[in-house]
Amino acid sequence: IAVQQPDTFREWLGKYSAEKIILGADSNNRKIATHGWMQQSELDVVDFISDYAEQGIIYVICTDIQKDGMLQGTSNELYREIIEKTGVKLIASGGVSSIDDLFALRELGCDGAIIGKAFYEGKIGFRELQKVVEDYKL
Repeated sequence: IAVQQPDTFREWLGKYSAEKIILGADSNNRKIATHGWMQQSELDVVDFISDYAEQGIIYVICTDIQKDGMLQGTSNELYREIIEKTGVKLIASGGVSSIDDLFALRELGCDGAIIGKAFYEGKIGFRELQKVVEDYKL
């Protein structure tokens, strides 16, 4: 909706609290992808997020499609750029392969991370996740 019907999305931002809306920004080679990642736009992911940050969006989930499910680490440089240029509360998605990736994302300033395959394949367990949460509270 935010890509193909931006006026509707902006209307929602005005109608509902921006704290209740999370912008999804799936990217492939820095370009926003839609329709279950089957269509790629010409929109740069950082510019896309920046535009909505200027309109009040607070939370963003950004998935690097090339990293998703690959267990090859996260797109730290992209996430750093997004945080520095937009100031959004970023939830990183794609590529988490170990607990070290979660600590690195936290160091970058990410507000969260989506863990999928690393958890399902036992590369990250509940005890390790508990350690991340406990360390975060310090």
